[in-house]
Amino acid sequence: MMVVRCILGQHNLWLVFVAALLCFSGSWVTASLFRHALRAKNSQWYAWLFLTALSSGVAIWCTHFVAMLGYGGGASARFDPLLTSISLLIAVVGSTIGFTLATCRFARFLPEIGGVIVGLSIVAMHYTGMLAYRVQGQTSWNVLYLAVSVLAAIVLCVLAVRAGVRSGRWASTCMAGVLALAVLCVHFIGMAAYHVQVTQLPVDITGRPDDSIVLAAAIAIMSFLIVGGGLVSGMIDDSSRADSVEKLRRMALNDTLTGLPNRLNFHQRLDLELEWAREHGGRLALIGIDLNRFKEINDLRGHKAGDEVLRILGRRLRGLLQDDGGEFIARTGGDEFQALCRVISGEQIKSFLHRLEEVLFKPIRFEDSEVLPGASLGVAIWPDHASDKEALINNADLAMYRAKADPGRHPCFYEPSMDEKVRTRRKLAVDLRQAVKAGQLAVCYQVQRVIATGEIRGYEALVRWNHPTRGTIMPDDFIPLAEESDLILQIGEWVLRTVCSEAVLWRQPYKVAVNLSGMQFVHTDIAHVVSTVLKETGLPPERLELELTESTIIADQVRALQVLRQIKDMGVSLALDDFGTGYSSLDTLRRFPFDRIKIDRSFFGASRANHQTQAVVHAVLALGKAFEIPVMAEGIETKDQLTMLNAAGCDEAQGFLLGRPAPLADIVKNGQITMNCAH
Repeated sequence: MMVVRCILGQHNLWLVFVAALLCFSGSWVTASLFRHALRAKNSQWYAWLFLTALSSGVAIWCTHFVAMLGYGGGASARFDPLLTSISLLIAVVGSTIGFTLATCRFARFLPEIGGVIVGLSIVAMHYTGMLAYRVQGQTSWNVLYLAVSVLAAIVLCVLAVRAGVRSGRWASTCMAGVLALAVLCVHFIGMAAYHVQVTQLPVDITGRPDDSIVLAAAIAIMSFLIVGGGLVSGMIDDSSRADSVEKLRRMALNDTLTGLPNRLNFHQRLDLELEWAREHGGRLALIGIDLNRFKEINDLRGHKAGDEVLRILGRRLRGLLQDDGGEFIARTGGDEFQALCRVISGEQIKSFLHRLEEVLFKPIRFEDSEVLPGASLGVAIWPDHASDKEALINNADLAMYRAKADPGRHPCFYEPSMDEKVRTRRKLAVDLRQAVKAGQLAVCYQVQRVIATGEIRGYEALVRWNHPTRGTIMPDDFIPLAEESDLILQIGEWVLRTVCSEAVLWRQPYKVAVNLSGMQFVHTDIAHVVSTVLKETGLPPERLELELTESTIIADQVRALQVLRQIKDMGVSLALDDFGTGYSSLDTLRRFPFDRIKIDRSFFGASRANHQTQAVVHAVLALGKAFEIPVMAEGIETKDQLTMLNAAGCDEAQGFLLGRPAPLADIVKNGQITMNCAH
C-alpha cells in the first residue's frame, strides 16, 4: 500500500485517470475486435486482426506515454524520439504476432502462446519507453519489482486471451478487464521498480505542467480516435450481422413472392394461437384456401401471369387482416393458403370469411385483360372439430376439398362424414397399388364406326379394375387416384403394351386408340416408350392412335410440339380428345399435328338443348374441314343423336348405341374381330 501511495504521489492524478481511461477503453475495443477476428474467415480475418493489433498497440503505448507525462521524479526529463517510436512499434508488432497466434486453431496451446507474446510485448514496450525517458539524475531498478511486472504481464495476458477465445456473453468483458489490468500492472509495478537519484538542483516541473498536459491531451485524443475507429468498425459489423440475421429470419419465415408468412411461420403461429385458445377457453378457426383456376392461369398465360396473380393476392390478403381478431394468413403451397381467426362470436368468423371471399373472387387486371382466380374455402374450428393441431389441419383440408368438389358450398365447414369418404378414398388408393401387382386391371375395347356406312373404323382401349370385393370400378373412379401418385405411369405403360400385344394378333387391321395421361406426357419420355413398345410387340405404327387432351400439352407447348412430332414421325396417329371442354384453342389445331378431333360426350347429354348441340357440332365440323381433320363424336346413345350427326356431316362416332366396351374375348366371340393363331 505504501508503494502504491508513493507511486501515485509522483504522478499527476488527472493524467493517471486519463491513462487508465485510455487503457480500459482500448482494452474493451481490443477484446471486441479480437472476438470479430475469431469469427472471421479468409480476407476478413486479416482486416479484423489488423484492427485488433492496432487498437491494442495504441492503447498500450498511449497508456504508458500519458502516464509518463504525468510522472514527476523531481528532475527535468525528456523523451528520446527514436526509442519512443520504437516502443510504439514494439507494442503494435507484438500485439499482431500474439493475437495472430491466439486466433489460429492449428494447435492446442496457440492461444496461450499468443497471450505470452502479448504480455512480453507490453513489457518490452514499457521498458523501451523507460529507456527513452531521459532524466537528469542517476537511475536504478528494483529487480524484484521488475520481475514481478514481467510475470504479471505474462500471466494476466494469458488469462485475458483464454477468456477471449471462450464462448459466452461475458467473454469479451472478461478479456478487456484482465488485459487492462495487465497493462496497468506493468506500468505501475515497473514504476515502483524505477528510482531516480537527482544529480543537479531539482527543477520545478510541477509548477509548469501546461506543456505536459497539452501533449498528454493530444496523445489521448489521437488514441481515442484510433480506438474509436476500431469500436465503430465493430459496431458496424455487429449491426450488419444483426441486419443479416434479421433478413435471413424474415426469409426463413416469409414467402418471397407474396410477402405472406410461409408454412414454417404458419405452424409456429398455429401453436401460439392454440395455446391462447386453451388458456382463455376460446375457439380458433382454421381456413384452408385453394385457388380454383390457378393452373388454368399458368397454362394459358404463363408462369409470369401466375406469379403476378399471387403477388396481387398476397398484397390484398395482407391488407384485409385485423390484428384485434388474431387474424393470420400464410401461403403454404403453390396455390394454397391457410388462414387463422379467433372465434369470439359467429359474426366475427362470418365477417372474416366474407372479406376473404371478396379478395379471392375480385377480378385481377393483367395485360389489358381480367383474371378471376376464385378459391375453395374449407373451415375447421378448434375444439369443435378437432382435439389437436394435426386433426385441425387435416379437417380443414377435408372441408376445402369438399368445397372444391362442390362449387355451390362456399365456404364449406367440416363435417364428420367427410372422414369416412377420405378413409374410403385412401383405402381405394392402397387397393389400387395392390391391384397393379395382382393383375386385377383389364382392358376393354369400344368400337368406333363410320357414321355414313356403319363400318368399323377401329376400337378405343379402355381400362377397367376388377376389384375382388367392389366389383368393376370405372376409370373415372380410380384414374384420378393413380394420377396422384406414380401409379399412372406404370398403368399407362401396361395398357399401351397390353393393347399393342393384343391388336397385333387381329386379322383385321383395325386402328386401336389408347388414352395418354398428362402425367405420362410430362414425366416420361413418352416417344421412347411408344417406340420401344411398338418394336417389342411388332404392331405396325399406323394401327396405333394416341388420344390426349389439350390440357396435356398446353403447359409446355414447345416441348409438346417436339414430342408429338417425334411420335408422328413413327407413323402413329394423334387424336385431340374431349374437344369442346377446357381450352379448345384454335391455335392448338393450327400448331399441333392432330389426325382426329373427338367431340366430348358431355355435348350429347340429355340436359343439352338440341339446338345448342347442333351449334357445337356444326362449329367443330367447320373447324375440322378448315384444318382438314376428321371429326369423331363420343358418347352417342340414341338414334336421334346419330341421325343429327349424319345430317351435319360428322365423319365418325362411338358410344353405347354403336357398341358398349367389352373384353377382347367377347368381341372375338361376336365375330367382329378374328384372331391369328400365331404371330
